[in-house]
Amino acid sequence: MKTNKNKYAVCFGEVLWDIFPSGSRAGGAPFNVAYNLFKMGIDTKMLSRIGNDELGQQLLSQINNWGITTDFIQIDQDKPTGTVLANFDEHGEAVYEIVNEVAWDYIEALPEHTELIQNSEAFVFGSLVTRNEVAKHTLLKLLEWSKFRVFDVNFRPPFIDFEFIRKLLHKADLVKMNKAELRTILEYLGEDYIDEDTSIRHLQNYFNLKEIVLTKGSKGARYFVGDTAYNFPAVHIEIADTVGSGDSFLAGFLSKRIQGKSPEEIMKQATSLGAFITSKSGACPDYTYEEFRAFREKNSCKTS
Repeated sequence: MKTNKNKYAVCFGEVLWDIFPSGSRAGGAPFNVAYNLFKMGIDTKMLSRIGNDELGQQLLSQINNWGITTDFIQIDQDKPTGTVLANFDEHGEAVYEIVNEVAWDYIEALPEHTELIQNSEAFVFGSLVTRNEVAKHTLLKLLEWSKFRVFDVNFRPPFIDFEFIRKLLHKADLVKMNKAELRTILEYLGEDYIDEDTSIRHLQNYFNLKEIVLTKGSKGARYFVGDTAYNFPAVHIEIADTVGSGDSFLAGFLSKRIQGKSPEEIMKQATSLGAFITSKSGACPDYTYEEFRAFREKNSCKTS
């Protein structure tokens, strides 16, 4: 598939190696989004930082081989490239031990980032990157330049600063969260969970959020836009693993949202890509757009 060079997205945050018992895979939630956005034909810039070490060189080589630009991945002379010790529990869910004090904790805001962010169609960020003060302040600066700020809530205990999460929710234009994250945010705000609609409406009003995407795994997903809610069932597939399933969902969502497509088209792409990646091993499996398109058409689902 040809990449649309006129429209691009910027993904900010961790790029790292997920170290599984079966081997190492390039990862990090924002990078997983970037990889799958690129596969969907959206030019994507990854803004991150790696160490001046062998793992960093391997990561750059891997990303370049995929055709994704590494122009905005900084090199840290002191801190190592990020790693995550990953495994699976008895339910097939990934369990992570995220190494602290690594290169992506120290992403810097540079002069060239102003134009980069201002001209992007979407600026995608999560909450894990805010665990360090340097990257946290960089994110705040970059957010001021963005015209469409996409907050992918991605809680990874113990790296959760709820006061800062509140600030990010106020600044976001679109927020993606799962059901557990919704309940956690409500609890922090001192609100009881009643039902999905009441809870989402509360967050929309509290944070002045026009768009919220709620993912629910095998129970599908919902897209709240203003006063309207779109409901989509999950695509039923045989699960290989769930690593990066939410990230690929967001990539599918943004690939159509950036192109100005209808909510139905946006969510069809999101649920299809999320399922497609879940049916494969890893968050960034090797595939072509044609393979995905065939899967999407075969497993086409409608709104309810």
